Amino acid sequence: MDSIEIVLLNAEETRRRSKKLWQGIPKKYWDWKPDKDAFTIIEMIRHVLESEHLFHVIIDNRGNLGDYQSPWEGVKFSSLEFELEMAIQYRESFLDMIKGCTPYDLEHVRIERTEVAQSKKLGDYLNRIIFHEAVHMGQMLNYLRTLRIECPNIWD
Repeated sequence: MDSIEIVLLNAEETRRRSKKLWQGIPKKYWDWKPDKDAFTIIEMIRHVLESEHLFHVIIDNRGNLGDYQSPWEGVKFSSLEFELEMAIQYRESFLDMIKGCTPYDLEHVRIERTEVAQSKKLGDYLNRIIFHEAVHMGQMLNYLRTLRIECPNIWD
């Protein structure tokens, strides 16, 4: 397995486990949040899906977000299925971008985000995007534990 295949495997496994978690949450809890400053469950799901697209734009522009306009802006949430369906084209584009990379790209392409004083190799940046989703998966598990809801088994 080469480095591109490893990044893709990590992205696919993380998303598969996120979806398993999200689909196991009863709808009646989607608007719950632990405090007034936190994401609701459904806001966190959208945040994960939307952020992946935003990070992809950052990569395409080598760090410059430009006049980014989120495709989710102004779109009202209707269901988890809607959110996942809306994200499919952006997810496929993100994965296609990774498939088009070479191991050389992962090591030598730089993502320069001057607005946050960040300079990362593409390989590092891709792993951080996937890690972002994994962090939110952990937060969501904590939400469920706080609510005393049985957590879906994502450790299969």
